[in-house]
Amino acid sequence: MSLISVGKNFAACLFLVFAGMLLQSDSCAADDGLKQPNVVVILTDDQGWGDLSLHGNPNLSTPNIDAMARAGAEIDRFYVCAVCSPTRAEFLTGRYHNRSGVYSTSAGGERFNSDEQTIAEVFREGGYATGCYGKWHSGMQYPYHPNARGFDDYYGFCSGHWGNYFSPMLEHNGRLVKGDGFIVDDLTNRTINFIDSHRDQPFFVYLALNTPHSPMQVPDKYWEKFAKKEIVPDPEPTNSKKENLTHTRAALAMCENIDANVGRLIQHLDTIGIGDDTIVIYFSDNGPNGARFNAGMRGRKGSTNEGGLRSPCIFRYPRRIKPGTKVNQIAGAIDLLPTLADFAGLEFDAPKPLDGKSIRPLLTSAGDDWKSRLMFSAWNKKATVRDDRYRLQLAGGLYDIINDPREKSDLTAKKPKVLKRLKRELDGWLGQVSLKSSREPAMRPITLAHPDAEFTQLPSRDAKAHGGVRRSNRFPNCTFMTNWKNPEDSISWDVEVLGSGDFEVQMYYACKQADVGSKIELSVGDQKIEKMIEVANEVPLLGADEDRFERVEGYVRDWRPMTLGVVQLQPGKATLTLRASEVAGDEVADMRLLLFRRIRSTGE
Repeated sequence: MSLISVGKNFAACLFLVFAGMLLQSDSCAADDGLKQPNVVVILTDDQGWGDLSLHGNPNLSTPNIDAMARAGAEIDRFYVCAVCSPTRAEFLTGRYHNRSGVYSTSAGGERFNSDEQTIAEVFREGGYATGCYGKWHSGMQYPYHPNARGFDDYYGFCSGHWGNYFSPMLEHNGRLVKGDGFIVDDLTNRTINFIDSHRDQPFFVYLALNTPHSPMQVPDKYWEKFAKKEIVPDPEPTNSKKENLTHTRAALAMCENIDANVGRLIQHLDTIGIGDDTIVIYFSDNGPNGARFNAGMRGRKGSTNEGGLRSPCIFRYPRRIKPGTKVNQIAGAIDLLPTLADFAGLEFDAPKPLDGKSIRPLLTSAGDDWKSRLMFSAWNKKATVRDDRYRLQLAGGLYDIINDPREKSDLTAKKPKVLKRLKRELDGWLGQVSLKSSREPAMRPITLAHPDAEFTQLPSRDAKAHGGVRRSNRFPNCTFMTNWKNPEDSISWDVEVLGSGDFEVQMYYACKQADVGSKIELSVGDQKIEKMIEVANEVPLLGADEDRFERVEGYVRDWRPMTLGVVQLQPGKATLTLRASEVAGDEVADMRLLLFRRIRSTGE
């Protein structure tokens, strides 16, 4: 070879090296040299594994989600938790929810510990723009609010359920706003707008849809198809016997609305030319919220049986995942953080233990050297362990899930070795996590005035009622305080103030014209501020006219804000008390929440 040829080859090599460096810098290359993928995670609420035509349900059609599976990968045995907030904690942290302090679905028990690392923080530290749209259900006040957990932009509601799905009161980065149309359509629009605003940089978006969770509200376009539809029952007799057809019809209509929004989101990604480089994941947070078609599996929402824990899970990533990929090994919500970080080439300081593991090898290759593993779950003093074939329940019962999805044939006596092995593993896991905490009261106070928060909500959900005051419904998440009639009545919040400063306080209320004139007093320690209700807000209860099935949760109103005044707060534990020093009519008001807005920090 001549020196000229050597020189040309060396120059070419240098060009390729520098080109590669530029590619990584300009295009944000992942560890495999490809462009870093965008990520969209879609999580639905109370949609079971059987709520897709993909899984043989003859009662509905979900063509867009089905097409996702054909174009990408489906994890056939993907596991979440029995109810909402634990699944969200496990997805966001990659760790079993028992390790992070989640013990309930409301009143503070839905929060995972503030020192847990979240998937949004991992991606934001990796240079991604981060957005979250929808039902958060992992804490309302900083440091549990989504803006405090790695999301640059948040729009939705932080409670466990919401009382109205048509242009409801929501929040945008802490500021209360009014939604725009049916909530699932609105949240999808917000996600699309975020994508458009960040299409020239990598983005991570969490679209947390709140349907088909009750109340069962859905636009006429979808309901009319199902209002009188004949429903094919589930092959599991227990499901079919308990099924309420009206509830099922509403749920299926809501699932078809979800499918339409998934379709237009994916179509938008493809239209703007980034679909091939975007990972889209679709899964649900627990089993179905009703006895309906679930492919014959035993259990539904709240259950640790297969039908309560198995969720659909679909990955679409055309650049890396082959169409029609089927993953038969077990996986779960805990695996999503390490898997997505792996695809994006993001390194992070994994907590110990990080319960999830990257399933990227299963999605991009045969995974021949994949080692079998165990998946655990616990809720409401129930616990279970699952390997690739068997499920063992803490309360007793060993089942071959592959051949007996209805969990009818207890193999305890027939499979003593399997029983001994799985029982040892389950007992060992329960020794590491807290099962008992699922029934214990909250130990962490509600927080107020975090230094990084401009706004803090104190909703009725987190308050205590005294005297004749009562909560509007036994399910606290979206309730208000009512029957407030006397100066002896009061509403209080036990809080931990995290920062100091001056805060403007607003009360969101409803009041009849005949009751205008009551004087409201808010006390914090030795401080008191007073304000008279001068404007009526005589509004009806909302929800019944839109419900397709009578709800068990409470109804809501269109609330009006009223500025009470300014309070000075200092760090420490405190009790805030709201009462009426004067009552002008038969009742004071219905009270939905207090909103604190920081107007000055100490030292400013």
